[in-house]
Amino acid sequence: MKQYNTKAIMASLLICGFMGMFSETALNIAISNLMEVFQITAATAQWLTTGFLLTLGILMPMTGLLLQWFTTRQLFIISLASSLAGTLIAALAVNFEMLMVARVLQAAGMGLLIPLMFNTILVIYPPEQRGAAMGFVGLVIMFAPATGPTVAGILIEYLSWHYIFWLTLPFLVVGLLVGLKYLENVTEVTKPPIDLLSVVLSTIGFGGVVFGFSKAGEGEQGWGSPIVIASIVVGLIALMLFVLRQLTMRQPVMNLRVFKFPMFIVGLLMVLSCMMIILSSMIILPLYLQNGMGLSTFAAGLMLLPGSALNGILSPRMGRLFDKYGPKWLVIPGLAIVAVTLWFFSGITPTTSIAFIVVLHIALMVGISMVWMPAQTNGLNQLPPELYPHGTAVMNTLQQVAGAIGTAVAVAILTSGMEKYLHQSTAPSELAEMAKAMTLGSQNVFLFAMFVTLIGLAIAFTIRRVIVKQGALGPMH
Repeated sequence: MKQYNTKAIMASLLICGFMGMFSETALNIAISNLMEVFQITAATAQWLTTGFLLTLGILMPMTGLLLQWFTTRQLFIISLASSLAGTLIAALAVNFEMLMVARVLQAAGMGLLIPLMFNTILVIYPPEQRGAAMGFVGLVIMFAPATGPTVAGILIEYLSWHYIFWLTLPFLVVGLLVGLKYLENVTEVTKPPIDLLSVVLSTIGFGGVVFGFSKAGEGEQGWGSPIVIASIVVGLIALMLFVLRQLTMRQPVMNLRVFKFPMFIVGLLMVLSCMMIILSSMIILPLYLQNGMGLSTFAAGLMLLPGSALNGILSPRMGRLFDKYGPKWLVIPGLAIVAVTLWFFSGITPTTSIAFIVVLHIALMVGISMVWMPAQTNGLNQLPPELYPHGTAVMNTLQQVAGAIGTAVAVAILTSGMEKYLHQSTAPSELAEMAKAMTLGSQNVFLFAMFVTLIGLAIAFTIRRVIVKQGALGPMH
C-alpha cells in the first residue's frame, strides 16, 4: 500500500470540513437578527437554510461521478475555491441576495468536500485503522454544527453577524494551503461517460424531495401546501425513473450495486436513523429551551454544548474501539442508551431542572457517537474499492434527504401537538398556556424519535463485522 502523509492530509480536510459545517449552523442562530437587518419575512430568511440543503441535495448524488472525472487535488481546489468565495461574499454581504448567493457557494463547497473526505480516508487508510480516522470525521460532523450556534451567539451579541464569516475565512485559507502542499491524488480518473438524463432526473428527484420536506417544515400551510405536495410527488417520480435508469446502464452515475452488500445497507439504515434522531431533537430542543422554558438563545446554546463537545471528543475513541472489537458491541448499547434517553426526554416539562436536561443531552450524544461512525465505517468497508465513490455518494445523499424529512416531521409533530393543546385551552394567548402547548408538542417529537431509535435497534441486531482481506478483489466474510 502506498504511503501517504496521512496526518497532514487529514488535518487539511478536517479544518476545511469543520469550518464549512460550523458556518452552516452558525447562521441559523442569526436568522431572527437577519430578518430585522434586511427587513425580510421568516419564510424568506428560511431560504438561507433551505437553499443550503437544496444545493447539497442536488450536488451530493453527482459526487460519485465527479470523483471519477477529476483528480483528488482538482476537486479539493474547486471545493475550497467555492467555500472561500462564498465565505468572503457572506462576510461582505450588504443585502439578502448577496448572502443567498454566498450560501449556495458555501454549500457547493461542502457538497464536494464531505464525500471527498470520506473517499480519501477509504483509500489512504488500511481497513484496520479506518474506524479511528472516520471517528475524526465524526468529530467534525457533530462538533462543528454544535459549536456554531454558541460562538455565533457571542459574535452577534458583541460584534455583528458578518464576523461569523470573517472568523472562518483564515481557517479555510490555512486548510487550503496545507492541502495544496500535502494532498495527493488518491483516486483513479476514469472519466466515465456522463449521462445527462440521469443528471437531470437526479437533480429533480433529490432536489424535489429535499425542497418539499424543507418547505413542509416551515409550517405556514405545512403539508397541505400545493407546492409541498407537488415537489415531493414530482421528486419521487423523478427518483423512481432515476433508479430504473441507473439499473439499466453499464456505467451508472450512481452505482446502485452498493445495495448488494448487506452490511452496507445495515450501516446506511443506522446512519439515516441517527440523522433523523439528531435533527428532530436538535431542532426541537433549542426551541423548547427558549419558548417552553424561557431561556435566552445564548443560554440554550451553552446548555447543548457539553453533549455535543463530548460527542465530538468521543468519536475518534469510538472509532478505535470499533477497529478493535467491531460494530456490534458499540451500536446495540448505543441505540439502547439513545432510546432510554429519548423516553426520559418525552417527560420533560417547564419545571424540569436545567442540569437534568444537560445530562440527558450528554447521554443522547454519547449514544449517537457509539452508533454513527462504527455503523458507517463497517458498511463502507464491505464495498470493493471501485464502489467507494458510489457508496459515499449514496450515504451522503440519503443523509441529506433523511435530514430534511426528520426536520419536517419534527416540526409537523410539534405544530400539531401545540395546536391541539391550544384548541382546547381557555386562554390560548397566555404565555403559560403557550409554554404548556410547546411542552406537549416537544414531548410528542421525542416519542417519535424514540420510535425511530427502536426500529434502528431492531435492525442493529443483524450487524456483523466486515473482515477486509487486504489484496483481495473485495472484502471477504
